[in-house]
Amino acid sequence: MDKIKNDKYLALAAFIALGCIWGSNFLYMRLAAHYISPIQVVFLRVVLATIPIVAFGFARKAFKKWHFKYWYHFLVMSLLAAVIYYYCFVIGSHLLYSGIAGSISGSTPLFSFILGLIFLKEEKSSALKILGLIIGMLGIILLAKPFNAAITATTWEGVLYMIIGSISFGASFIYAKKYVSPLQISGLALASYQLVGASIILLILTPFHGILNILQDKTATIGLILGLSVLGTGLAFLMYYFIIDKMGAVKAASVAYIAPIVALVVGATLGKEPIGWVDIAGVLLILFGVYILKKK
Repeated sequence: MDKIKNDKYLALAAFIALGCIWGSNFLYMRLAAHYISPIQVVFLRVVLATIPIVAFGFARKAFKKWHFKYWYHFLVMSLLAAVIYYYCFVIGSHLLYSGIAGSISGSTPLFSFILGLIFLKEEKSSALKILGLIIGMLGIILLAKPFNAAITATTWEGVLYMIIGSISFGASFIYAKKYVSPLQISGLALASYQLVGASIILLILTPFHGILNILQDKTATIGLILGLSVLGTGLAFLMYYFIIDKMGAVKAASVAYIAPIVALVVGATLGKEPIGWVDIAGVLLILFGVYILKKK
C-alpha cells in the first residue's frame, strides 16, 4: 500500500517537473540559436538525448529483432516528431519571444484534431469540438497580434514556423495511431528508434562549421546540453513513460497544459521578455480550446 502511495506521489512530482522542463525548453532554444544555426541546435539536442534513451532501452531489453522490419514507420516518425518538429520550434523560438513560442506550441492538439478528421475514420466532429477549435485558433491569432502596427515580417515568420512545427508534431500522433500503435511496440523502443533515426538524418543534413560557437556562452551551452538535451529530451521521454505507467495516458497528456504557462513565466522572469495581457489571454484561449476538444 505504501509503495502504491509513494509511486503516486512520485508520478505527480514527475508530472509537474516534466511540465516545467518542457516549458523552459523554448528559452534554451532561443539562447542556443544566437550562437549556432537552428539545425545545429537540433542535431546536438537529438544526439545527446539519444544516448541515455538507447542505454535505458538496452537495460530494459526493449529492442526486438522483429521491430526492424517496420523501419519505414520509424523513419516517418523521426521526421515528424523530431527533425521537422524540433527544427521549426528552434526557428520559431529564435524569431519570437520564447514565452510566445511556447504558448503557440500548446496548439498542437488543435492541429491533431483537424488531421484526425481527415485521416482517421474513428475521429468524429461535433459542435462542441468545432467551438473548441475556433476558440483555440482565436488564441493563436491573439498571440500573432495581426492588428499591432509594430509587428514585423520576422514575427509572422516565427509564428508560421511554430504552427508548422505544431502541425508536424500533431501529424506524428495521427501517424502513430494509424500505423505504429497497432504494432504494439513499447514506447521506450519507439522513442529510441525515433531518436536514432533522427540522429542519422541530422548527421547527413547538418553542416558542422561553427557548431562549437555555442561554447562562447556558458549559459547557452549548459542550457542546450543539460536543459534541452539531457533533461528536455532524454530524461523527459523516460519521465513521460513513467507517468503513463503510473497515472495513465490521458492524465500524462495533460502535461501539455502546464508547458505553455511555464514558457510564459520563464520567458518573463529569466528571459526578461515583455509579456502583456493579450499574450496571457492568447495562451488561455488556446488551452481552453484544447480542453473543450478533449472533453468527452
